[in-house]
Amino acid sequence: MALKGFTQRVLVSAAVIGATIAGSFAMAAPAQADSANGCAYPRVCFYKTGNDWSTDHPTAAYQDFTSGYQTLGSQSRGSYGVYNTRNNDGALLHFTNGQTRCLAPNRFLWAQDVGTVDKIRIMDSASC
Repeated sequence: MALKGFTQRVLVSAAVIGATIAGSFAMAAPAQADSANGCAYPRVCFYKTGNDWSTDHPTAAYQDFTSGYQTLGSQSRGSYGVYNTRNNDGALLHFTNGQTRCLAPNRFLWAQDVGTVDKIRIMDSASC
């Protein structure tokens, strides 16, 4: 009989601990990117050269939603790479060769591997 009481206390304790842990996860805020390689959240940053990337020095950044593409300026057009620090929004990149690439949230793209990036459209969706 004493063993039965002990077993019940262990099971009740395990249930309480499990509920507490589950509640902690349910209440935790989703992870947020603060910054990466010098690119502050919630921006899409451009790195004109490989040195700019390796020294955490973005040369341009965009963060606004638009209904169409934004034409890139001289500090971003033809960049070596692009980093998206946004958590839920993709960035549609357009290249002068007519190609497009969707840059997913919290990802980097070696833009020069595709061509000369010339436009950006930040989407209100993780997929473009």
